[in-house]
Amino acid sequence: MIKRMVQAIVIWLVCFIAVSAPAQDTTTPQPSPTPTTEEVEKQKAEQEKNAYRLLDQIVDEAQSLRLPENRVRIQLTAADMLWERNQARARTLFAQAADTVAEMGRQEPTQNQRGGPPDRRAFQLRQELVLTAARHDAPLAYQLLATTKPPASTQTSTDQRGPRLPANSEDNLEQTLLGRIAVIDPKMAGQNAEQMMEKGQFPRTLPQVINQLQNQDADAAARLADKTLKKIQAANILTNNEAATLAQSLLTPGPRLPASSTTSTDTSAKPAAAQGPIGVLDQSIYTDLLSSVVDAALKATPQTQNAQRGANAQRGRGPGGGVGPGQTPTPPTDAQVEQANARRLLNSLQATLPVIDQLLPSKATLVRQKMTELGMSSETSRQNMVQAFNSLQGNANADALIQAAASAPPQLQNRIYQQAAYKAIEEGNSDRARQIATDHLQASARDAVMKRIDFKEMSKKADGARLEEIRQTLSKLQSDNDRIELLLSLASDLQTSNPKVALQFLDEAKQIALRRATNYDQFEQQMKVAHAYAAIDPTRSFEVLEPGIIQLNELLSAAQVLSGFEINIFRDGEMSFQAGSGLTSTITRYGQELALLAKSDFERSEMLAGRFQFTEPRIMTRLAIVQGLLGVRNNQTGPTIIRAPGQPFTVRQD
Repeated sequence: MIKRMVQAIVIWLVCFIAVSAPAQDTTTPQPSPTPTTEEVEKQKAEQEKNAYRLLDQIVDEAQSLRLPENRVRIQLTAADMLWERNQARARTLFAQAADTVAEMGRQEPTQNQRGGPPDRRAFQLRQELVLTAARHDAPLAYQLLATTKPPASTQTSTDQRGPRLPANSEDNLEQTLLGRIAVIDPKMAGQNAEQMMEKGQFPRTLPQVINQLQNQDADAAARLADKTLKKIQAANILTNNEAATLAQSLLTPGPRLPASSTTSTDTSAKPAAAQGPIGVLDQSIYTDLLSSVVDAALKATPQTQNAQRGANAQRGRGPGGGVGPGQTPTPPTDAQVEQANARRLLNSLQATLPVIDQLLPSKATLVRQKMTELGMSSETSRQNMVQAFNSLQGNANADALIQAAASAPPQLQNRIYQQAAYKAIEEGNSDRARQIATDHLQASARDAVMKRIDFKEMSKKADGARLEEIRQTLSKLQSDNDRIELLLSLASDLQTSNPKVALQFLDEAKQIALRRATNYDQFEQQMKVAHAYAAIDPTRSFEVLEPGIIQLNELLSAAQVLSGFEINIFRDGEMSFQAGSGLTSTITRYGQELALLAKSDFERSEMLAGRFQFTEPRIMTRLAIVQGLLGVRNNQTGPTIIRAPGQPFTVRQD
């Protein structure tokens, strides 16, 4: 009897182990097998197919948009992405956009229009149109520049409801276009630069043209550089601001080094200013131009007290400011203009002093004496320190940053010490980071470093399964924002070593973040949690994002009702893609997160983008998905993110 009982127990244990072992294995996430090259290519092809199919839908849906600027931006973005795949269709989209922009430019502004006069909106769209085309086809870009040029009457609009376009806006656009064209067609850019100089212009993008032309045709680049030098020397750079600005931009990077110098180990012949950006001019031309600029700068004289008061009076308004109601400010005399420009040139030479020492030693002393006379000498050390700090960024260790901070100007020290503390944390030396923060930082900067140290220490405890201590720390934090930040930090650090615990931390962050947002910062918290899930469990990312989209629909409906009273992100019943509000910025962020998720689940990402009830945010998020799948940056649509963390919902007026 006992023998049968023992046998039964043994059989039961064997069965129990056999049944329970597989169940235990499923609790531990298994690493995904590395896809083969063929599988990667197949996935990429499928993503592109989905992206272009969705892009077709977006272009079709955009035809229903009422605001011309919204339609144009969709057409430009689509044309930009379609150029390599379907150039004919891309050209058609560019032409359609150009027709709309030209029509906007022909319209006279009216007093009851909101959002600024149409000539300003048309000019911004025209700039986007021309510069987008310039990435692909130089002749097309110049053709669009010509066909969309507004009549002279609308270029000088006097609408009192908004600022009119500056008088030189056309020249600025042409100069910017010149720099873009230089990348794809240096020869055409060089020819156009010469034509502009013949008309008395000094395009600020000419250094880019010379550099690009140098790579294609060194002789042509040398001829253009020589002609540029002669044109600048023929002009009076103390009265011609364009010529002076161009001269400064040509001098700043130092002279171009001979081709053989790039492979030489001897750096003694390399001027100090040429260590950074690539020089544009050969040394002989550079020296001639530098000499001309130095001679002009040496004409500067100290500003007298009377002259200073006069300048201040001209800038003032009303009683005590020098210009009363109905009065016209007295324009500066030619001598005053020349002196102001001479002082500006002299100030710009401070960064070029090492090159002046080497190429024009006889004038270097005169330049320093003049700077001292005008009180500019102290600026040199500050600029050098800023350059030194910038060079340290990214590759310096904590010790190097501490040494730099010790000799930095007071206004830079706090920033450098904080970077040194962060670098010590990265190096695994939390004690050193804590000491730096205690000895050198104050208030919020010190607290930020200490918080990062605490989070790093918590990550180590989590890896050692000291979870109860972590939960106690979480309960002591003062805000949900800090709790979410700590949980996300822990999950990130444990993602590889302990994915099961990392997922637990994300779930806790999700519980805190998934509430009805009362400010933009809470929307951002939700998206941070969704972003963290994307690398571990994308399904839960969608679960985090969906409630936010539902709430955004409510806010957009409210914004539409209030349009014209408190907010102006809607015009003619339609939301502008570039309204510059917190709402449009948040929609842009949702598009970015959906674009990331679309690489693993395209159908659900597209479906979630479709949950937006308004056409405009639906198009914005779907377009972000297309751009993410194709690996292109968002160059046209979507405003710059201007969220104010921790602030309640307010929508900025345009």
